[in-house]
Amino acid sequence: MESRWALGQFDRLPALAAELVRRRVTVLASTGGELAALAAKAATSTIPIVFAVGGDPVKLALATSYNRPGGNATGITLLTNTLEPKRLGLLRDLVPRTASFGVLVNPKNVAQAERQLGEVEDAARTIGLHIHALRASTDEELDAAFKSVADLRIAALAVVADPFFDTRRERLVALAARHAVPAIYHFREFAASGGLASYGVDPADVYRQVGVYVGRVVNGAKPEDLPVLQATKFQFVINLKTARSLRLEISADLLSLADEVIE
Repeated sequence: MESRWALGQFDRLPALAAELVRRRVTVLASTGGELAALAAKAATSTIPIVFAVGGDPVKLALATSYNRPGGNATGITLLTNTLEPKRLGLLRDLVPRTASFGVLVNPKNVAQAERQLGEVEDAARTIGLHIHALRASTDEELDAAFKSVADLRIAALAVVADPFFDTRRERLVALAARHAVPAIYHFREFAASGGLASYGVDPADVYRQVGVYVGRVVNGAKPEDLPVLQATKFQFVINLKTARSLRLEISADLLSLADEVIE
């Protein structure tokens, strides 16, 4: 098994994909989001690709349809990019007596960031919230974004699903704690690391399914015959210890909705 990791540096993805193609691998497993999958797709039209992406693979031109992907790529969509409004609603439930929220996006992931921001803003309007858009694609910009949270008196922050933010999990959680801002994230690992809450898919379940598909391809299956899957297992996690440190009172009703409460 040959592994390559871009560490959130999206401009490296095409070269990394091309390097693996030159090594004549049997199958390319792409688990780094939309840009990684698109880099793999651009690098080869013959080597089978199994992807895990947050958005719609048909709209991304990774597959012709869910049931019959066509071409050399198939995989699973985590639906993380379509869950931003749900996360915003849960954040509002966690911090109910406020109307000023922030949303943190990665501007280097241009199409995805604008789509996510648009979905959050639409959801915010329907429930009467004011949204401040914050953008960060480097450690320095993350520091500046959280300074803006304090300067603008943003009461709570939704961090959108993005591979760069995954690589900065500990930093994001530490910044939220330093600035005493309640924040919600897309993977359980953020809440387990001290973030207030998370809502999204179970990554282990998703990547296990990627592995199953890779095994089937190695054993002779064609990507075009393997339907694109949609994640079906979601987790809502609340870190009660963090809530107490933020002096938040979490209602019993909200706690009852959580799949896991970290004490």
